[in-house]
Amino acid sequence: MNKPELEGTAHLLDELDKKLMVLLRDGRTLIGYLRSVDQFANLVLHRTIERIHVGKEYGDIPRGVFIVRGENVVLLGEIDTEKEDKIPLTEVSVDEILDAQRKEQESKVEKHRLITKSLKERGLQISADLVHDDLY
Repeated sequence: MNKPELEGTAHLLDELDKKLMVLLRDGRTLIGYLRSVDQFANLVLHRTIERIHVGKEYGDIPRGVFIVRGENVVLLGEIDTEKEDKIPLTEVSVDEILDAQRKEQESKVEKHRLITKSLKERGLQISADLVHDDLY
């Protein structure tokens, strides 16, 4: 007998107790075990880490139990535990990755400042509608 097809957030019930990667609207990446989900796709992750990527390096910040509001989830997928240790990135300490992230952000801010200045010199400006807090 075939299993009935689940609809909507009910699909997430199949992912309970699996290790998942969750990409949030603000750009953060969380990895943890899905322990609970509701009709709004709100998630409870256990043994969660926040993984920060900068270039070919990454660092993991332990976050413990993490509650994610469903509307903030951009992407969700199961981690293949067999391939997890074979990623082509170098793990660095939390301090190193946070420093690299800060430098990367400062570089983006400076680039945006220079573009804005250049446009202003030409009598143009960036519309506030084109600037978003969300990455997605």
